[in-house]
Amino acid sequence: MKFVLCAALLLCSTAALAAPASDRAIDRATQARIDRILKRTPLIDGHNDIAEQLLEDHKYSVANLASGTDKWPANPLMTDMARLRAGRVGGQFWSVYINGNLKGDEAIRKTIEQIDVVDRMIAAYPNDLARALTADDIVRIHKSGKIASLIGIEGGHQIGGSPSALRQYYRLGARYMTLAHFSNSEIADSATDDPEHNGLSTFGQSVVREMNRIGMLVDLAHVSPKAMADALATSKVPVLFTHSDARALTDNPRNVPDEILLRVRSNGGVVMVNFYTGHLSEPYRQWNASRAAEKARQGLLLNGQPDARAIAMKVWDTANPEPTAEPGLVADHIDHIAKVAGHDHVGIGADMDGIDATPVGLEGVDGYPLLFAELIRRGWSDANLAKLAGGNVLRALRAAETYAKAHASDAPAPETLPK
Repeated sequence: MKFVLCAALLLCSTAALAAPASDRAIDRATQARIDRILKRTPLIDGHNDIAEQLLEDHKYSVANLASGTDKWPANPLMTDMARLRAGRVGGQFWSVYINGNLKGDEAIRKTIEQIDVVDRMIAAYPNDLARALTADDIVRIHKSGKIASLIGIEGGHQIGGSPSALRQYYRLGARYMTLAHFSNSEIADSATDDPEHNGLSTFGQSVVREMNRIGMLVDLAHVSPKAMADALATSKVPVLFTHSDARALTDNPRNVPDEILLRVRSNGGVVMVNFYTGHLSEPYRQWNASRAAEKARQGLLLNGQPDARAIAMKVWDTANPEPTAEPGLVADHIDHIAKVAGHDHVGIGADMDGIDATPVGLEGVDGYPLLFAELIRRGWSDANLAKLAGGNVLRALRAAETYAKAHASDAPAPETLPK
């Protein structure tokens, strides 16, 4: 009862803070201020899953992404070139994700297919996108009026247990790797799986050191708090959480506890805030769990009766409407991370095309100005907004580049490492 009451109070308090953003247009002065900030500093989003969507739902095609993908009758997208422009996006890490059940050579092959999708998308829209490999590339491409495009590997299982594959992904343009996804990898325990390694494995520690050596950022989204702590203790350069929120506000295992946020401050890392309502809102998380339980219950009661199950779920949905959220909910998580870790350690990683519920107005890549307007309403300075937008990520990427240059002559991790 206490947990549910706290969740309800959180929703009320968030609604009061957010009052507004999606219900009011951005006034000219505020929009002009946002544009000035994002002209000087690129808005760099840490995580977009369009490559997976193109593979799964659009037969590998990168055609027709200029505009209007949200209106497609089947499998609409949250991303297209026109909305990236409207959102003032200056840099994007395109995630390449594969199912956690894939291992070994198959995992490597599927990852390369995803990288190929990103490559073909960049080539298909040369007036909008340009490949970036360094922090300086991002700044240069942004100044040219295009969107700097980088790659992130979303799961340690994608190297197939091979440091050689890790190095080749770097050569193909990957600039971060998430150490695990929904299930444990050979590298680290996932936040959403039963512990196997008690944090990082011995192999995982070697992989983190190798990532440091080659200049690939360590992404701790999806890993357990113990794995977060182990990686922070191992890494010699700033880490990223490319699409995570604050666990103090929403007790989702994917979110970052305050004790880890304090260590991120010491490490110099960046927590990039996710727009998924299930990570942002405790009431939504409770509703989602209740709906899943009801669906399972109806599956048992009405086994073999799909039409009856569909009717039963419609009745439940009518009686239990999905909780909605305002952009202020994202701002709450940003504010909390900035308060605990500091303004130098927060960024944006919306997880577009990888989520199915967002606050109102943030349903696509065109929604970022709405978030900036809300933070301006809360009194954020231009300097801190620029850090949030991309300044913090550029600093972390430069630190990784500097370390890699200093250690270029170090011996690479051997192909066979203890698991």
